[in-house]
Parts: sequence; structure tokens; C-alpha cells
Amino acid sequence: MEMKNYTVVTEFILLGIPETEGLETMLFALFLSLYLCTLSENVLILTAIISSSHLHIPMYFFLGNLSIFDMGFSSVTSPKMLFYLSGQTPAISFQGCVVQLFFYHFLGGTAALLYTVMAYDRFVAICHPLRYTVIMNHKLCFILATSTWMSGCVHATILTSLTFQLPYCDPNQVGYYFCDIPAVLALACADTSLAQWVSFTNVGLLLLICFFLILISYTRIRISISRIRSVEGRRRAFSTCTAHLTAILCVYGTIIIIYLQPTPSPLLGSVVQILNNLVTPMLNPLIYSLRNKDVKFALHKVLYKMGLSNENE
Repeated sequence: MEMKNYTVVTEFILLGIPETEGLETMLFALFLSLYLCTLSENVLILTAIISSSHLHIPMYFFLGNLSIFDMGFSSVTSPKMLFYLSGQTPAISFQGCVVQLFFYHFLGGTAALLYTVMAYDRFVAICHPLRYTVIMNHKLCFILATSTWMSGCVHATILTSLTFQLPYCDPNQVGYYFCDIPAVLALACADTSLAQWVSFTNVGLLLLICFFLILISYTRIRISISRIRSVEGRRRAFSTCTAHLTAILCVYGTIIIIYLQPTPSPLLGSVVQILNNLVTPMLNPLIYSLRNKDVKFALHKVLYKMGLSNENE
């Protein structure tokens, strides 16, 4: 039997965002600003939730989890992207690529499940308001939050194991700005059909199931709101859902654009992926705080203690 000699890959070269040669300095400044805004906004939201006793209810407990996710998700790809945009080496070690891919899908899967849990929380609050505190008790909230993070970990472990059990050999140039499954599998020197099928099925099923459950929750919410007689009552009930709906549209809108393109464009795919990885985590704190008086009041107290706001504002 003929033996083939393979050069074992110890590092990968990230080729970056397609069609952006010469724009590195501008992109570095833009993405650094977005990343710093994402971190600072989510730290403020998390601090406000922890320090304000009137925000210690299920809705804000899950919002705090979302803030942790936003900081982590944006940190999976942004530091390395900023590193090579600043003129440093675009190389990433094999182990670093494994870690990046794992955490990307760990946090991505957790986010899909977390949005689903938040939809269920809104369903209970609007459809069963008198039993809300009984149903959404501390024990259930802890179980739901823990389950989302653990399920995301299992999801990522399956995908990462399948991807990196394959042998990799030269060339080692990843045609993307971070280690994602399609870009990495293209470099494998073995049959990738099983890994491609399982990853596509795993990611697709997770997103579809979560979207279906969210749709069921909001269908029930819509029916309950339509039964409220007063216009003001309907407006108040719906206003508690607008932030969550806006966040879901941002997330699933980018996913639809990425995966339902008739002719996939590498540049468009990268731009939309950056929106999902960096812009959406930055927008989430704004979405959940701009029209929420409780969060704005808690943020004002935090900023006042930091000396960044006047007491009478």
C-alpha cells in the first residue's frame, strides 16, 4: 500500500476579511471602537443588574446572562482580528484555532437557547401574570440558565471534536478572518463529508428548534395581548417584548442572510458575520435599556457612583 507523507500542521494563517486590502488601519480603528463599546456597555448593564435589588427578577437575570454572553462572544474573534489588522502576524496556533472554534459555537449555541428561554419568560409574564413569580422561581431560573450554558458546551464539543479529529496538512491558509468550521474543513486532507453533514445538521436543527419554540411563545403572547380590552394595556404588554423581538431579529436576520444567499459572497458573508459577532453584542445593551425605565434608572445610579452622571439627571 502506498504511504503518503503529510506535513503536520502546527499553525494556521488567517487570510482575513476578503477584499479589504489597504483598509487595515481604518478597519482596526472601527472594530476596536465597536469592541470597546461592547465591553463597556455590557459591563455597565451587568453591574446595574447586580447592584439594583429591584432588577433581581427573572427577566433581568436572563438579561445579565445575555450580557455575559455578549462580552464573551465578541471576545472570541475580535482580539485576534484586531491583532492582525494592526500589522501583527495573522498566524494562529493549531490549539488556538481549536479553542476559537469551540468557544464560537459554545457561545453561539448558548445564545440561541438563551433567546428561547427569554421568550418563554415573556410568555409566562404576559399569559400567566398572576402565577409569574410562582412559575419563574429562583430554582427554575437557575436550571434554565445552567441548561443553556451546558447544552451550548455539548453542542460545541461535538462540532469541535468532529472537525479536529481529521488530519490537516499543507496548505494551512484559512480563507477567513477566524477559525470557523467550513473554512477549516476545507484544509483537511481526508474525507470531510461526515463532519460537514453533522455540523450542518447540528447547527441547523438547533437554530430551527429554537426559532420554532420562540415562534410558539410569541404566537401565544400575541393571542393573549389581543384579548386585552384596553389600548393602554395592550401597549404596555407589547412594550415588554419589543426589546427581545428586536434582538431576535438582529440575530436571525444575519443568519438568514448568511445561509440563504442564492450565490454566496465571501465579502457579504464576512460583513454579516462581523455584524453578528461584534455589532449585535454592542446593540443589545442599547436595545434593552433605551425604552426600559428600570434599567435606565439603575444605570444612572451606577454612573452617578462612578462620577459620570449628575444626581438630578
